[in-house]
Formats: sequence, structure tokens, C-alpha cells
Amino acid sequence: MRNARRKWILVASTSLAVGSCIAITEIFIGKTIDSLLPSSVKVQSFSRPGSITLLSTNGRVIQKLGPATREKVEPGKIPKLIKRAFIAAEDRRFYKHNGVDFWGISRALFINLQHRSVIEGGSTITQQLARTVFLNQDHTITRKLKEALLAYKLERELSKEQILEQYLNNVYLGSGAYGIADAAWVYFSKTPDLLSLEEAALIAGLAPAPSFFSPLVNPKSALKRRTIVLKKMQKEGFISDSEFSKAVSSQLTLQPAIPKYFNSAAPFFTSWVAEQMPLILTQEQLELGGLTIRTSLNLKWQKIAQDVIRQRAPEETEGAMVSIQPETGLVRVLVGGKDFKNTQFNRATQALRSPGSTFKIFPYTAAIALGYKPEDVFIDKPRCWGRYCPKNFGNKYMGKVSLNDSFKHSLNIVAVKILDKVGFNEVISIANKFGIGNERKLGKYYPMAIGAYEQTVIDMTAAYAGLNNRGIYIKPLPFEEIRGPGNILLWSRKDIKPTGRRAVDKKTADTVNWMLEEAVRDGTGAAAALEGRSVAGKTGTSEGSRDLWFIGSIPELTTGVWFGYDNNQRTNSGSGDAALAWKIFMERIKIDFKVKPFSKKYREKD
Repeated sequence: MRNARRKWILVASTSLAVGSCIAITEIFIGKTIDSLLPSSVKVQSFSRPGSITLLSTNGRVIQKLGPATREKVEPGKIPKLIKRAFIAAEDRRFYKHNGVDFWGISRALFINLQHRSVIEGGSTITQQLARTVFLNQDHTITRKLKEALLAYKLERELSKEQILEQYLNNVYLGSGAYGIADAAWVYFSKTPDLLSLEEAALIAGLAPAPSFFSPLVNPKSALKRRTIVLKKMQKEGFISDSEFSKAVSSQLTLQPAIPKYFNSAAPFFTSWVAEQMPLILTQEQLELGGLTIRTSLNLKWQKIAQDVIRQRAPEETEGAMVSIQPETGLVRVLVGGKDFKNTQFNRATQALRSPGSTFKIFPYTAAIALGYKPEDVFIDKPRCWGRYCPKNFGNKYMGKVSLNDSFKHSLNIVAVKILDKVGFNEVISIANKFGIGNERKLGKYYPMAIGAYEQTVIDMTAAYAGLNNRGIYIKPLPFEEIRGPGNILLWSRKDIKPTGRRAVDKKTADTVNWMLEEAVRDGTGAAAALEGRSVAGKTGTSEGSRDLWFIGSIPELTTGVWFGYDNNQRTNSGSGDAALAWKIFMERIKIDFKVKPFSKKYREKD
């Protein structure tokens, strides 16, 4: 009796010891394997390679680029109907397995052999999520093994609901739809909570072969898949016989829509951003994706600017507008044409147009920098420089005229005289310091004084912003902050703190800016005047009125407007149209700025 008891005690002790060793070994092996696998945290912030989200200054989405989930359903908000449809279609034992369903694999293998074709897959929802987030679609044993190990890890570290929600927010469902919210919108123009039973079943049936089963591509196959999913839902008890009958007999009614944020809310701006990204980010960062870029764009102002350009461009001309914050160089508005769908040519950044009299700030600034004063007198009368014989607008000449009056009335003869007096090198040097003529060199020819050398709207606006910034030029910039996968900060303007470069001293900049105020107060820019506001600006008209310009500033913002034909034909209009468009734009956004004067005004006694 005692021997038997000792025997059982020995057996029990041995079993306990062996079991403990096995348990400890499993834990050790599990932790060791887990340490070699990527963290499940990545699931919560997953973004596909190459995906980029562009945000406005206030965090609103402007556009999502690449294979991005454009809209996700918040945790706890995915309807039960959708969950049941996908569980029935993809993984009916989802709540029973620990990541890999060997019973499901056996059953799928048997059915596929029976039908001699692939009818069912053996991957669980957890495995599919692991594959989407961590792996690729290679059909290799190594990849399947990694997929299984990752699935087990996800099951240990995340709840079933977390796994299901992440899967439903990221699974590719054809036609550019990543996740259930995208699919509901792309196929039915609905939010997920408004999907009917037959609609949810159809979407759930897309997962195995989304491109083939897409109802927009192959509606017959999509309906067959829908029937299969409905039968599975009925078999699992998710729907009644009557619900099945009604749903399976319903017609396929699609309401296709473009994925949200697929098109840009500011296409000319975002096309420019795409050109600027490689200057800050590496090719590897761009390919890795998962980027969230907070841009400099004020989306509210941008929409107003778009309306103004469409409505105010004279006749059938095109137009462009750029707004820059002088003290930072940040581009708050960029419109490159009336309609991006018709042409992607960006007239704000790509079009080289004659700046007309807006270019006159450079010879006048050079003169002020060399000691000339606004009250200095010049003689305005017809004159030739060799074979070059410029004329004033309307062939009107003022005789004795002050430097300031010649500027505000935009007299061509005096502008060329100033260039002649101060010299080409001085004017070209000033222009270069303000970002003009560095890439496309300015030649030493007299017509340069009145805008013979073509420039872009963004470059000319940035030069005026430099004067507004009391002589400090900052190259235009479209980025506030860039974050990578896991919300890691990659770049921040605050860290870079672009101080720009001093193009001219404060006194010179203040004097020229005062002359620009005079041009609006009592000169060619009068159409841009804002009641009770300090405005400094200059009109510009190229030969034959082919280009109509106004570039103007309030202390906090500099905005350039251009109108003209793409084929360079005459406009039969004047720069007053550009000045008026500037005013209309500013009238609609001025509420966002406090009323204040420019930093310093010119005084004759200074």
C-alpha cells in the first residue's frame, strides 16, 4: 500500500517537474522567438510603402498619395454586420483559434482537392493582417512560417477586436480601396454604417482576389462571390433564411465614387510639394512611406484664391496666385491655373513670364541702396540708349519728376535712366540677392529695367516678400513638419529656423516698401487699396498687355497675382485687373490679420 502511494507520488512529482520544464521551455522559446519578431505596435500605426499624407496648416487632409487607407473607421465603430460578413467569408473560427487554424487549413485543403481548384484559403484573418503589415506576397515556405509566428505573436499581444479592426481598416478590397471605409465609399458612396447586408457581403467577398472580384471590373464574378458569402453567413447563423433569400436575390446597385482624398484639394500646390520633397527627404524615406507632411498651405485661403482666379481672370486668360509669409518664407497659397483637370502646367512655379514693371523694384532698390532718395529729381522725356528707345505708357512724359513719383506712376524712361546710372552689376546683384536671376542669368541689356527677362510668379512674389521682411530674403518653403512611420519626427521648420539672407539693409528695404505704399495710395496700384489697411504693391504689364501683374503686401503677407494667355497673345486688358483680383482676395481673408502698419516708414529727415 505504502509502495503504491510512493509510486503515485513519484509519478505525480515527475509529471509536475516535466510539465513545468516544458512550460518554462515553451515560455522561454516563445519569448526568444518574440524578441526576434517585429513589435506588434507597428500594427496600430501601419502605413503601406510609398504612402504619404499631406495636411494643411490646421491639420486637414489635402491629399493622400500612394497605396494609403484614405479613411479609417475609429475603434469600436465598425458595424457588427461587417465583422460577421468578413468572419464568415475569411475565418469562421476567428474567435476560437490562436492565430493559425489547423482545422481550417485541413478543411480548405480537402475542399480544394475535392473541387480540383482553389475554393477556400487556409489563412486566418490574423495571418492576413500579419502578412499585410510585416511581410510580402511571396509564395514561399519561409514566408508562411514567418506569417504563422507573427500571427501567434499578434494573438498574444492584441485582443481579437483589435486584430479584426486593424484588418478591416487595412485589407485591400480592389479599385484603390484600402479598408472597409474606402470600399464602402468607392463602390456604394456610403459610410460603412449605412451598408446593407448584400453590400457588406459583396465587399467581404472581395478579399481573396480584389482585382478580379471587383464589381466595377467583373460584376458577374462579384455576384457569385456575394452569394457564397451570404451562404456562409446563413450557415454560421449570422443571418436568417429570409434575410438570405432577400439579399441573394437583390440586384447589384453600384454608386461608384473616387476614393476620398485621392484628388488633391489644392492640386497645383501639392504638385509643387511633390517636386520639393526630394530636396528634404531621401529616396529611401520616400519609398518607405508612412509619411505625414504638415504643409504650409492655408486651405481656407487657398479655396478663396482658386475662386478669385477662376472668376476674375479677364476674358479667357489663365491666372496664378501665390501668397508668402515674409518672416518665414512659408507659402500659404499657391494657385497655378483655373482648372488642374484641363492642364497640369503650373503657372505659379513653371511659367516664365515677363514681369513688366514689377521688376522695377530692383533698379530702384539699387539706387536707394547707393544713396539716392525718393525726393531726388529726374527728367522724364523721350530718350534712346543706342537703338533701344523705350516709351512710357500712353506716350506720356512728366518732365521733372521725383524718384518716388516716377516709381508710383511706373515711368519706363526713368527706370532705364536709373539702371544706366547705378550700373548693370548693381541691379543684377540686388536681383540675385532677392532670388531673381540665379538659375536663369540676367543679361546686361537696358530692357531689363522694365521686365524683359521672364520670371515665375513664385520667385517674384518671394522677392517682394523679402522687401516686406525688411530686406531679408527667404526662399519659398512648403513644409512645416514631416513625420515618418511611428510618428517619428524627420524634419521640422522650427528646428531648421530658416533665417534667410540679408539682401539689403533695413533702411533701404523700408524706403522701397514706403514707395510701394505710395504706388497703391496714389499710383498705378490704386485698385488694390484696402480701406484702413497699409498696402504696399506694384503693378506690371508686359508689352502688348500679354502679362498682367500685381504683387502686393500687408505687413504679414505678400501676394502675387498674374493673368495672361498661355500662348502669349495680347489680353486687351490692363494690370488693374490683377490689382483688383488681389484686393478681392485680401478683402475675404483680411479678417485673419490684425490692422497694423509696416515696420517702419520712410521719412525725408532720416
